[in-house]
Amino acid sequence: MDAIGVVCCFTGVSHTDLKILTKQNIQDFFDGNSWLIYRRRKTHIKSSIPLLEIPKKLLEKYRDYQIGDRIFPVPEYDPCNNLIKIIAGFARINKHLTFHMSRHTFATMMLSKGVPIETVSHMLGHSNITTTQIYARVTNQKNR
Repeated sequence: MDAIGVVCCFTGVSHTDLKILTKQNIQDFFDGNSWLIYRRRKTHIKSSIPLLEIPKKLLEKYRDYQIGDRIFPVPEYDPCNNLIKIIAGFARINKHLTFHMSRHTFATMMLSKGVPIETVSHMLGHSNITTTQIYARVTNQKNR
C-alpha cells in the first residue's frame, strides 16, 4: 500500500484510475523516458505523465505482485483511507488525510517546480483549468 501512495504522489493518478491501469499504459519512448498514458474514467480525458525514477523503481519492485495486466493490486477506496489514517496515527500526524490528497501533492509539487498550470491540468486530466487553479491557490499561499 505504501508504494501505491508514493506512486500516486509522483503521478497524480486517482484511486479509480489506478485500479484500471495496465502494463500497456506505461510506454517507453525513443528518448529513453517512460510515460504513463491513460484516459481518465471520470472525465474521459487523455492524461500523459512522465514517470520519474522513484515511481519507475516502485513499479519494477512490485511487478511480481501484479494481477494479470494490472499495474498494482489496489484495495478499495475506504480500506486505503483507513490504512492512511492508521499510518498517520503511528506518525503522529493529526490531520485528516485521504488517498485523494496524493493528487493534490502531485499538483503542488509540479506547480512549485514551475510546471505551467496548463501542463499540470493536462497531466491530472482535468476537463477545466479552473479545477487545477484550486491547487495553484494552495501553492501561492505556501509561497507567502
